[in-house]
Amino acid sequence: MNNKDIRFMFIDDEPIAHCIIEEYYTNLPHFKLVNHSYNALEAMQLLATNSVDLMFLDINMPKLSGFDFLKTLMVKPTVIVTTAYQEFALEGFELNVSDYLLKPFSFERFLKAVNKVTSEKNIHLTEHQTVSNIPSIVEDLNQRIFIKGDKAHHQISLNDILYIEACGNYCLVYCSDGKIVTHQKISQFENELPQNLFMRVHKSFIVAKNKINSVSSGQIEVADSTIPIGQTYKKRLIEFIK
Repeated sequence: MNNKDIRFMFIDDEPIAHCIIEEYYTNLPHFKLVNHSYNALEAMQLLATNSVDLMFLDINMPKLSGFDFLKTLMVKPTVIVTTAYQEFALEGFELNVSDYLLKPFSFERFLKAVNKVTSEKNIHLTEHQTVSNIPSIVEDLNQRIFIKGDKAHHQISLNDILYIEACGNYCLVYCSDGKIVTHQKISQFENELPQNLFMRVHKSFIVAKNKINSVSSGQIEVADSTIPIGQTYKKRLIEFIK
């Protein structure tokens, strides 16, 4: 398969998962989306008349699980599993899946899985299509910043930030390994953090887009925290989801 688009689809019953993969794959111009389905039965109908090179597949879905669906396919595309359940990893690899992405997964981890697929399929991409030449989001995620705390300046990676909360005259920066208390204003964070990675969703909250687990009518789940959605920011969030 030389200098050819990778035809792919993804199957997941969670709308936020569709939004995340859609945002990620738009940074890979050699990828062509054929379909995205919310359950395996929809996908089965599509595959009856279309072929794909790659499938992103959730496991825990209604009516028919991802793995049961995979077992029904006579001709299987390359499969990357996307799931919140790590206990099914062994079964996945017994079914010869290419990779196993544990939700919530970062763009870096997504890109690693994609690179593995292109290597397995021996896909030779043009200079403008090569995955290694599309590093903008990865570079942003790897960027490190200093945040001034009470007694020290803390250097952290943008990819470690979960969300930021304004509390009176200071902010709490929640990271994957703890939190930092700083007197920097939330408006300063909003102006300085990359908009492709972070979004203000409330007058008191900024969230990392790739750390969002789910979005409901009035709140966002990030890691183990529930964050309110401000009325002023709801339209922007809806646009991001779509």
